[in-house]
Amino acid sequence: MISKIGSFFILNRFLFILPILLFINQAINAQKADSLKIKNKYVITAYAQYGDILATNPFLRQAFSASNAAEEYAAFSMQFMKQTTGEKYWEQAYGLPRYGLGIYTATFFNKNGLGTPIALYGSFKAPFVRWNRLSLNYEAGFGFAFNWEAYNPIENNYNPSLGAGQSFFIDLGVSLGYQLSRHFDLGFGYDFTHFSNGALKSPNSGLNIFSPKITLDYRLNPFNPEQLKKPIPPYIKNTTIDFSVFGGTKNVIYLNNNAVDTVTKYRGVYYPVYGLSILINRQLDYKSKVGIGVGLSYDGSNNSTVVVTNGELEPQGGFQVNKLALSVFASYELVIDRLSLVVQPGLYILRNQTTNVKPIAYQRLGLQYQLSQSLFAGISLHAYNLHVSDYLEWTLGYRLSLPKKNKN
Repeated sequence: MISKIGSFFILNRFLFILPILLFINQAINAQKADSLKIKNKYVITAYAQYGDILATNPFLRQAFSASNAAEEYAAFSMQFMKQTTGEKYWEQAYGLPRYGLGIYTATFFNKNGLGTPIALYGSFKAPFVRWNRLSLNYEAGFGFAFNWEAYNPIENNYNPSLGAGQSFFIDLGVSLGYQLSRHFDLGFGYDFTHFSNGALKSPNSGLNIFSPKITLDYRLNPFNPEQLKKPIPPYIKNTTIDFSVFGGTKNVIYLNNNAVDTVTKYRGVYYPVYGLSILINRQLDYKSKVGIGVGLSYDGSNNSTVVVTNGELEPQGGFQVNKLALSVFASYELVIDRLSLVVQPGLYILRNQTTNVKPIAYQRLGLQYQLSQSLFAGISLHAYNLHVSDYLEWTLGYRLSLPKKNKN
């Protein structure tokens, strides 16, 4: 049951935004004399959430059991979205989706050293299916959050889930929307929200939230998406060979080293990570690619040792062959015009035994953008056990397209 504080938070935010939307509506209606046709369709969205942080790591489980209560939170977001009109084939394939930018803020009522995060993110929303005024939708948001209270072993040691004042913001959800009028839609749904810095700074157990939300949409230039639907030609399947390289850094803390103070231990040591891969990709339709690839990676933290110099931890040794690993991976890409959501589960098939043994299986989740016909760039989270961040990969690649086979 929603508490009084959470109810007040949600009501207060909606009472703030509703007059703004009504003012915009009045301003547009006042321009009937000019009748200027707005070619682009835009939507302003406001949503509010209330829920609990999921106790997905030992620190949060211990904190919840000690207080016998979950960490309650409320969040509010505004989005400025462009409604596609079906001019491109991919827009028709996705059922005329919306995309745009959003700003998000959250409040944690127990105030246990978490801060008040603010996130700036890109958003995408598309329908599974539409029934007249009703629609079942899926949506995703990716961006950056800041204003966290970073973990500090002395000044803020409540929750080591976030080791830095900045993090990545990932939001995935489903919602049911109803068209109230020509301008307004009301929606109800559930979102899963994840905050993590991708192991750029340890500790980094991350925060996960699964909660309901209520949404209010205002369409600046209303129209009926069903009227814009039209048939699209079958997609001609094609195959590419993707060559890519990646680089990044990884932070490791050494709690068992008693030669330095606690702050230095948690500052840790930064190691390089880099690698290359070859992927054979097959695009099946306007939305999906599948493939298989092989990768060679170097993790500087594997089999690493440190020494203490002037009270600071320093890694010992340079490049070492026993830090290399060979892997194979499957790939799936959800293609949205030039942007792709990439999911790649993989297995290490050749690597040396390490002092910090990780599972043989890993997962890669990221975004990729097509810079030109041949060049692409991206960022991916390399993880294991489906939730433990290992490091971030910043990727640059070259795509070699094989000839398409047209059907006679």
